[in-house]
Amino acid sequence: MYIVIVGAGDIGTPLIEIATSGGNEVVVIEIDSRKAERTAADFDCLVINDDATVKETLLDAGTDRADALISTTDQDATNIMVCLLAQELDVPDIVSVVHNPNHMGIFEQIGVNTMENPQRLIAEYLYRAVKRPTIVDYMHVGETAEVFEIRVGENADIAGKTLLEADEGGLLHEDMLVVAVERNGEENPITPRGNTVIEPGDLLTVYSGEGATPEVTDIFGHYEDHADATTPDTE
Repeated sequence: MYIVIVGAGDIGTPLIEIATSGGNEVVVIEIDSRKAERTAADFDCLVINDDATVKETLLDAGTDRADALISTTDQDATNIMVCLLAQELDVPDIVSVVHNPNHMGIFEQIGVNTMENPQRLIAEYLYRAVKRPTIVDYMHVGETAEVFEIRVGENADIAGKTLLEADEGGLLHEDMLVVAVERNGEENPITPRGNTVIEPGDLLTVYSGEGATPEVTDIFGHYEDHADATTPDTE
């Protein structure tokens, strides 16, 4: 892909690393000269030290022939202007960071794919790592549902059972689904079926309509999520 990335800050820099390491042709536009020089030295990409809100700058970056443009600056107004110009240049895929939730409607009106407030997402992820340490990774789906990764404990109720047995035994709620199984010794994730046996140490990707509640994580052998379970009796 030919990708134009606007901004080489805290969000843009790891994106540049991922995009260049993935074999894409990447052009970076960065108005700050120090960041532009650092990016040019660190990554195999063309870096333009200029203002991306000027149409000529986007043309210099070849935006009119780009497959995608991603705007990552810390100013929503800048991102909006860049996206509008990218639309004029008929870029097929336009994505932007949105820092202020109140601005989401503007991006939606102009038809831009967005990632809302990445700082808040990071903060929520860190909070979740403390609140639910057994969850390896997760993603919200709607208001309460979540997709999460969790490793099966040695003494888990589900360990040694097939998914069909777990379902018939009431371990898996009707709004739960095991989506994938990663297992040591297996090169690729296992697509689970009813006869798939869940083993201790398996890393499961699970969908849960009620989210990753302590009652849900119990099934996989992680009872430490019950904050009050080990509270000592002080009377």
